[in-house]
Amino acid sequence: MARKSNAETAANPGRLKQIALTYKMTRKADPKVGLIVAGVGIVTFGVFLAIGFLIGHPVYLGILGFLVAFLAMAIVFGRRAERAAFGQMEGQPGAAAAVLDNVGRGWSTTPAVAMSKQQDIVHRAVGKAGVVLIAEGNPNRVKPMLANEKKKLARIMPDIPVHDFIVGTGEGEVPLKKVRTTLLKLPRVLSGPQITQVNDKLRAMGDLLSNMPIPKGPMPKGMRMPRGGKMR
Repeated sequence: MARKSNAETAANPGRLKQIALTYKMTRKADPKVGLIVAGVGIVTFGVFLAIGFLIGHPVYLGILGFLVAFLAMAIVFGRRAERAAFGQMEGQPGAAAAVLDNVGRGWSTTPAVAMSKQQDIVHRAVGKAGVVLIAEGNPNRVKPMLANEKKKLARIMPDIPVHDFIVGTGEGEVPLKKVRTTLLKLPRVLSGPQITQVNDKLRAMGDLLSNMPIPKGPMPKGMRMPRGGKMR
């Protein structure tokens, strides 16, 4: 019990530090975030307290209002922090890979299965919807890259559905902030064992990145080399 208490005590400063850091980062992109979150809390608490006085239970409704206000503030802050984060990531090479890493359970992702010298990138995700290819970069350059990847997949897994889309703000493209929801809305057609088989086949096929030219210069910000990839 003592060890558990010590661990929780040590974790609390870490959580508070993380919240403070998130707030600072959010405030840079959203200067009014503090006022808006505080306003939501005050209004919510005020409404509950007023109802409490009207029905003759100000203490009970005041306590309930405080809890609901805290929850409302957390929700509003979370959404605005997420929006600010996506705004900062928008247009950055490798941003889609960062989003894919947080899609959720049941999905496995492989960043940069294909990459051009101009840093156009194709990422791959595998889940119950099948295989999804996500491209970011110039649409005229990534469309042939997507078509090439789909052909490779069709040769080794002809019965597995393959979806593809381009991340961007243009017509027919998927905004970065909607990448996760777009994947989760795809029809589920594969079972757990089938997903495992698909991943095994892809691993057997090998990492395509190891056989393609790597753009000169540093890796795009936020990108990680897939396992097996080597810089030449």
